[in-house]
Amino acid sequence: MSSTLFLPHAMPTASLEPLIDLRGAGTSLTPQRAKLLHALDAHGSISAAARAVGMSYKGAWDAIAALNAFVGEPLVSAETGGSGGGGARLTETGRRVLAFHQALTALQQRLLAGQGEPASAGDLDQLLKRLGNLMLRTSARNQYEGTVQAIQRGAVNSEVILDLDGGDKLVAIITNRSVDDLGLREGGSAIALVKSSFVVLGDPGVRTSARNALAGTVLSCREGAVNAEVELQLSGGRRLVATVTNESVKELGIREGTSLLALVKASHVILAVAV
Repeated sequence: MSSTLFLPHAMPTASLEPLIDLRGAGTSLTPQRAKLLHALDAHGSISAAARAVGMSYKGAWDAIAALNAFVGEPLVSAETGGSGGGGARLTETGRRVLAFHQALTALQQRLLAGQGEPASAGDLDQLLKRLGNLMLRTSARNQYEGTVQAIQRGAVNSEVILDLDGGDKLVAIITNRSVDDLGLREGGSAIALVKSSFVVLGDPGVRTSARNALAGTVLSCREGAVNAEVELQLSGGRRLVATVTNESVKELGIREGTSLLALVKASHVILAVAV
């Protein structure tokens, strides 16, 4: 995905229209379309999202279809029919595109700020790092950008605590050499990667030796021939995907709205940084 950052010299900040240009067929993630994706994530319905941002239902559908087709991966997953009229949600790609738009917009506004103190080099550097983090591509289903809260070094390994937005935290155990090679430091940015097959689901209140026990609510459970993909919304607002057996789904009574704990061993959390 290519992007264009518009920096008109004579345009005041107040009238600025931030825009990510997804080149091809005139498709772009405009501020209005970004608001639509925000609203859809909040309401879980295309019709409700369209009303919230003042768009027609057809206009919302057309905008989503155009973005889905151009990106090559769906930004929105929709289900039609049913007693409630169906629903919709942002996919992981959709959330990353929306986060990229927010970070790029923030960078543009800092660069064009015409009043008050100018943006510091440190502020801009942090925003640029965030953009780089969002463009990281990996096969891990769960990717979380966060801030390094603490690093506890041992003789061989280090315990790294990553603070995620919304209050959730992830603990990773990596070698001291990896800490040095990645340039990890307290207050710095890092990305935690967790394969869905490394996530164990359990009932709330279960006692476990896993360093990471994240509370969440089931958003969806899609069963396959042998395994099921379970998506949780964590208490801090992040989404997490776990791959478990269909038998586990039955034993735990997993269904939409079920409260669960997502358990992840610290040694199964991979850390990465943008370069």
